[in-house]
Amino acid sequence: MMPHKLQTKTPNAIDVHVGSRIRLQRTLKGMSQTTLAEGLGITFQQVQKYEKGTNRVGSSRLQAIANILVVPAAWFFEDGPVSPPTSQGPESGAGSEITEFLNSVEGLSLNRAFVAIQDDKVRRKVVDLVKTLAREASA
Repeated sequence: MMPHKLQTKTPNAIDVHVGSRIRLQRTLKGMSQTTLAEGLGITFQQVQKYEKGTNRVGSSRLQAIANILVVPAAWFFEDGPVSPPTSQGPESGAGSEITEFLNSVEGLSLNRAFVAIQDDKVRRKVVDLVKTLAREASA
């Protein structure tokens, strides 16, 4: 008889990416996990598992999530891991950086505040300010 080994299943990279995109879109919409769960007829704990990539989201469930969050289902796969690995050029990491930024408290807060600015000139000045601050921080 073989000894039992505890096997911890690592989430698939695509499941983790799709889950992070669900979380990103849900938080951008200002929606709680509970609200999303109620719309899907599941528990908020199940939404948590989807967002962490612990549980895989089935295609019909992903379409339902897309409908509730008002995005195409394909959006959840954008900038995700590809299999087999391919060369995507110099921009390949940009999508994950944006997702990571928007998943942070500061990124989400900055994004919401920036979108609320109606004047294009003021928006450009904010971007110029942030670029200046970034240059000074790296100098």
